[in-house]
Amino acid sequence: QVQLVESGGGLVQPGGSLRLSCAASGSILDISTMRWYRQNPGQERDQVAAISSDGVTSYPDSVKGRFTITRDNAKNMLFLQMNNLNPEDTAVYFCNMRCRTGPGWGFWAEYWGLGTQVTVPS
Repeated sequence: QVQLVESGGGLVQPGGSLRLSCAASGSILDISTMRWYRQNPGQERDQVAAISSDGVTSYPDSVKGRFTITRDNAKNMLFLQMNNLNPEDTAVYFCNMRCRTGPGWGFWAEYWGLGTQVTVPS
């Protein structure tokens, strides 16, 4: 019913930048909080950025000042600008959105994309 597709990952040298995008499609009536997570094999999925429906953002200390999350509500899109990347940023990056697909509170649910790989060699 709702699909999220990430793009923009790749291989980048330390100190470089990447911009991730996430496009949401389907029967979406409203989107509240949007988030980016990252995960490495055998590790937990960690949130790296969040943005509320009115644009309030939050970041963990590990990426604060280097990553910037933005959203385009008209196009149901989410972005993550990542600057000054280092090898510790290597991971699969996932977008997450809380979407409403029908009338009433019962139609809110969280959706995930399949992820995009970001690799920063050491």
